Amino acid sequence: MSSKAIREYDAKLLLAYWLPRSPSVSSEPLATQFSYPEPRVAQISWDPDTNTLTPENQLPGWVSSTKLVAKPDQLIKRRGKAGLLALNKDWPEARHWIEQRAGKPQRVESTVGTLNTFIVEPFLPHPSNTEFYICITSSRDEDTILFTHEGGVDIGDVDAKALRLSVPILKPFPSRAEVEAALLPHVPAAKKATLVDFIVRLYSVYVDLHFAYLEINPLVVLDGENGKEPQVQYLDMAAKLDQTAESICGPKWSIARDLSVYDGGAKGSAASSGSKVNADRGPPMVWPAPFGRDLTKEEAYIQKLDASTGASLKLTVLNPNGRIWTMVAGGGASVVYSDAIAAHGFAHELANYGEYSGAPSEGQTYEYAKTILDLITRGEVRKDGKILIIGGGIANFTNVAATFKGIIRALKEFKQGLVNHGVKIYVRRGGPNYQEGLKAMRLLGESLGVPIHVFGPETHITAIVPLALGVPPKEKKGGAAQQVPVSIPSTPPPARGEVVQGEEGVGAIRADGERTQAQDQIVRFENVAHGARPWYRPFDASTRSFVYGLQPRAIQGMLDFDYSCGRETPSVAAMIYPFGGHHIQKFYWGTKETLLPVYTSVEEAVAKHPDVDVVVNFASSRSVYSSTLDILKHSQIKAIALIAEGVPERHAREILHIAKGKGVLIIGPATVGGIKPGCFRIGNSGGMMDNIISSKLYRPGSVGYVSKSGGMSNELNNILSLYTNGTYEGIAIGGDRYPGTTFIDHLLRYETDPECKMLVLLGEVGGVEEYRVIEAVKKGQIKKPIIAWAIGTCAKMFSTEVQFGHAGSLANSDMETADAKNPAMRAAGFIVPDTFEELPDVLEETYKQLVAQGTIVPKPEREPPVIPMDYKWAQELGLIRKPAAFISTISDERGQELMYAGMRISDVFKENIGLGGVVSLLWFKRRLPEYATKFIEMVLMLTADHGPAVSGAMNTIVATRAGKDLISSLASGLLTIGSRFGGALDEAAAMFSSARDRGLTPREFVDEARKQNKLISGIGHKIKSVNNPDLRVQLVKEYVLKNFPAHSLLDYALAVEKVTTAKKDTLILNVDGCIAVCFVDLLRDCGAFSAEEADEYIKIGTLNGLFVLGRSIGFIGHHLDQKRLRAPLYRHPADDIFINMADVTQPRVLGKMQ
Repeated sequence: MSSKAIREYDAKLLLAYWLPRSPSVSSEPLATQFSYPEPRVAQISWDPDTNTLTPENQLPGWVSSTKLVAKPDQLIKRRGKAGLLALNKDWPEARHWIEQRAGKPQRVESTVGTLNTFIVEPFLPHPSNTEFYICITSSRDEDTILFTHEGGVDIGDVDAKALRLSVPILKPFPSRAEVEAALLPHVPAAKKATLVDFIVRLYSVYVDLHFAYLEINPLVVLDGENGKEPQVQYLDMAAKLDQTAESICGPKWSIARDLSVYDGGAKGSAASSGSKVNADRGPPMVWPAPFGRDLTKEEAYIQKLDASTGASLKLTVLNPNGRIWTMVAGGGASVVYSDAIAAHGFAHELANYGEYSGAPSEGQTYEYAKTILDLITRGEVRKDGKILIIGGGIANFTNVAATFKGIIRALKEFKQGLVNHGVKIYVRRGGPNYQEGLKAMRLLGESLGVPIHVFGPETHITAIVPLALGVPPKEKKGGAAQQVPVSIPSTPPPARGEVVQGEEGVGAIRADGERTQAQDQIVRFENVAHGARPWYRPFDASTRSFVYGLQPRAIQGMLDFDYSCGRETPSVAAMIYPFGGHHIQKFYWGTKETLLPVYTSVEEAVAKHPDVDVVVNFASSRSVYSSTLDILKHSQIKAIALIAEGVPERHAREILHIAKGKGVLIIGPATVGGIKPGCFRIGNSGGMMDNIISSKLYRPGSVGYVSKSGGMSNELNNILSLYTNGTYEGIAIGGDRYPGTTFIDHLLRYETDPECKMLVLLGEVGGVEEYRVIEAVKKGQIKKPIIAWAIGTCAKMFSTEVQFGHAGSLANSDMETADAKNPAMRAAGFIVPDTFEELPDVLEETYKQLVAQGTIVPKPEREPPVIPMDYKWAQELGLIRKPAAFISTISDERGQELMYAGMRISDVFKENIGLGGVVSLLWFKRRLPEYATKFIEMVLMLTADHGPAVSGAMNTIVATRAGKDLISSLASGLLTIGSRFGGALDEAAAMFSSARDRGLTPREFVDEARKQNKLISGIGHKIKSVNNPDLRVQLVKEYVLKNFPAHSLLDYALAVEKVTTAKKDTLILNVDGCIAVCFVDLLRDCGAFSAEEADEYIKIGTLNGLFVLGRSIGFIGHHLDQKRLRAPLYRHPADDIFINMADVTQPRVLGKMQ
């Protein structure tokens, strides 16, 4: 959502801090010694958990020494008339007044809510003639300042009495004289200059902080005393900020909310000791729910989930005891389903409103579904059961099967609750991989014990609603009943297109005897000059575009569409990606490939491709403004599509006005784009190729439509292909409040275009753009048949303000409601159905009339070329298989959570298995007993280092001192590990195991080694002896003897030690040997391995792995130590090297070749 209300407390803090600081919108200086109001506001909150108010020690000192005003601060209008205003109270009285109301339900007009947040500020006695009213609002073309010289509770009809000053977008702020003349003719002369200064500063803050609405009533201007300027004070205030501007203004909003900046501190702080650390200096802005709509725990959870993802997740609980629950994909679709339920008379049973969209992950969809199912299965069981509608439009790019996996997982988890509550589930969905998703849902119904009725895109989007509600089908005109949709009994696999045989593979010998070369598979296209297009036709079969951003999937979709349409050249000429450097990317063109250049600047791309006049801009909401302004500098660009959601409204308005001045068509922001069948496709519009083909978008139809919703655009494409000859052009203008172009802009194009015969307008609640179309129809500017419907007729059933899926879907007046728009359009001569469900009927009827009149002449259908399916998508659909190049059995990061040998990473920490446990999972693919994992950790600690003199440490040190990085230095040390250094563990394990397995006694083993002139690995030490034992060996022995269930090989090794030390007391079992034999005991006797597995792990180097892992700790330590010491390049002293070279005077013996 963009425009969002904030608390009065926060609005006053924003003004207090930024009135003197925001850059001025006026080039003229202030005319007075303006005195800025002091920031004296306090917030009192009620804690429902403890039933207490904000402690007094957290309130500013002036509260206890000043007469006060207290009032709720919860977006309540007309608080004074509702008796929610305490005036001229001292603190004990004000506190008592708050305590009487805090936590208690309060009715304000028709809304009931709980009072939980209050604002307290100093009481300001003043005469009524010092009260004024000021309000700043924003619209598409301008900001408007409203002012009256009579403010206060009884202000009356502001629209009728307020004076107005318009500030057009991109125009300079009016002069002081113009401000005074327009707004202040009835203000006393002594106060005019002060008020002009205040208005200039107020509007400066409005622009700087991206306000969307700001109202002060009353604005009090006290007379100046003792020669001082009049004093401005603002009493009641209401404000909205553009939430999408948080990336720009978040730090500014936060610092104003940091109370330390008002307590004498020059600067606020990000966090004090022991407090929460915030991203900015000061706490982030708070966005309160509308009064009467206190967020439930579930709503707050989904809101938090929504904020942490790029997808959209919305949930509003309307009636927790309701019978009908929805889980709908898509912002527009969510409104349509609510409309349909309300239209059938079941608004009182609708339990929730919400939507999920923007390709949420399986895990996010699971959390969303789980939250709704938890709500459904609470409370008492109803005799008539409950209904869950899992609906949605035809997705553009969301993998339906993937999102359904999350929903199915949640349904399985709540199986018993669903059965107990008699829940019936109705599913309707379309889009990428929808067949597999619906099939999975149907199969789930067979095992879940809950009836699940499944429908695909062949069923009208809301046709399942009357079916679910048990409403009989309405009769069509002529007496025939509407066809009842039939649940899909078994979803067939996707139709497999014929296998397309491309050209011979690279290296294949052709009929002419030549080999096929790699370059033969590349199709190259030159820049193609095209004639000027008429203004009403911005896209045709020769349109060429740039794609701004690295979007290979969208580009491939555009090229596949081009190929299916029979275009001679791809519609994408190049990509622009400022961050990646110049390079080439390869894409498919039918069965062959083509190369697209990637440029780092718009300037270079435009220079290289003079035939391009369209840009599809995928830049993020943070960079779309600057990138679009850059694009608009180039006159050859005539149309730009802005895909990003969350574009700040002020930026969107500036873009659309700059573009209008340059004659550039803007589509978006917050749009999927649009499609011109047979000609041009913007990004992901139209969905996957199977939907392109089934909706017949590869060739033009006769119907032009305009909509706000991308998902509903796909629905219209589908409906038009079923009930008319298809789409001529379709545009989704975007769901934000200020789209670059509006309904009327595109409908006037369609009206002028002779190839477009019939118009469709899909409007929605919020905004007034439909009325511009009504005026055009009344004036005769639009004469072609126009079928229209405004979605959002359900809005009237909500007792509190509900934000629908799109940022602009919120009615600010009765005129903006869908219930007002539909009758107005019908009265103007539009063809308006009674409900959205009847839209296909009126489309079919109108189309047949135009065919009968000869206005539309249906053309024979043509078969589009078969587009080979991408390998990755085909594999996801299960249509192909391929042997894997690698096999991995120890870890998997593909799901919602990283897995170690089947164990979730969260469980690794929850069960505290430690590093030894992780090694056991990743090395042995199983959980080992705790004593075994502790032994592994013990080995790592014992082998971590053995001083700087050993070869590995020395190599690491020398490499570090040569300036090498950590990885290079570590590798240098690790490369010394082998049979002479560190490798004794593997060899010792093998020698001792072999001797005992062959039945040799310890003495026979020693004798055998002596006869073979072999040293026994693991026996002997240079320093340690029987009388000076190695404490590391002692530690290992003690642990093993105490904790291992069996230690037969250790016992055997100790017996060997008795034999060897009888010869020499330094021939003891050393730490390598002790670790080796104990590890063999662990493998053989812990019960986790078979004998064959234990032997295999010894043979494949597991023990060496332990040494490498442990010793890496020490090597890294030596590297860091040398870096910390800034040790210089090492050169070995010459006197430590014996050099022996033959004298050159000595005769050489030369070999002779025979």
